[in-house]
Amino acid sequence: MSIRYSVSGHVAIVTLDRPEALNALDLDSLTELRARLADARDDDEVRVIVLTAAGSKSFCVGADLKRTLPPSTSFGSSFVKSLDRAGAEGIYVRLMELSSLRIFKPMIAAINGYCLGGGLELALQCDLRIASKSAVFGLPEAVVASIPAVCGIQALQRAVPSAIAMKMLFTGAKIDAAYAHRIGLISDIAEPDALLDDALALARSIASNGPLAVQMIKKVIETSANVPLAQALEFTELAWGAMRESEDRVEGRKAFAEKRQPVYRGR
Repeated sequence: MSIRYSVSGHVAIVTLDRPEALNALDLDSLTELRARLADARDDDEVRVIVLTAAGSKSFCVGADLKRTLPPSTSFGSSFVKSLDRAGAEGIYVRLMELSSLRIFKPMIAAINGYCLGGGLELALQCDLRIASKSAVFGLPEAVVASIPAVCGIQALQRAVPSAIAMKMLFTGAKIDAAYAHRIGLISDIAEPDALLDDALALARSIASNGPLAVQMIKKVIETSANVPLAQALEFTELAWGAMRESEDRVEGRKAFAEKRQPVYRGR
């Protein structure tokens, strides 16, 4: 099994488990990763997803180059195929792009060691990134005459200042955790042996809030990202209205008035 999965206290932990390959992703592990993320998405008990990796050397270095060699089929014929078919025929980058899973539960990447290429593109698709002090980040595709083809070009531009993103993309240079924290690529730095504990503490803090509200916030953010402000505000008002009579919102107000911790049920 290349992906480990567990759930505890409303938090799902999805662990890349190929440390002997620096947690690189082949077709089997990509398929399994998507399946486990779908499990977390569809489990009403899960409120937050933590994505991490086995071992201390690497979070993920992207696709397993030894097991994702160019196929015999042409790109043109595979490009118009379904996601699974295209992935099996060599367009594995389509399997690494997670937006089609429609996950509105918060995702936290807990990054240990190398986070390079497709590994960084995977982390960039998470809502929060926390890294150990030993983490190293980069999109080195240009060095080997390729490009970040999942979402790295666009996602890095949104995550950090444009000039820094362009420098990382053009040079393929790697940056350490301290620099990544300064530029906002990650939200927190942890000691290597405390990384998962810190990530879980953050996840549980989020999970203690109203789960529907948290998911609706993420949905509003994603829906409003590329629309005019007036349209974004209108959608926000509709989202607020959809939440107004929810059981959790009523419980939150009662708990505040009664000076107690709320008990949210996701309804």
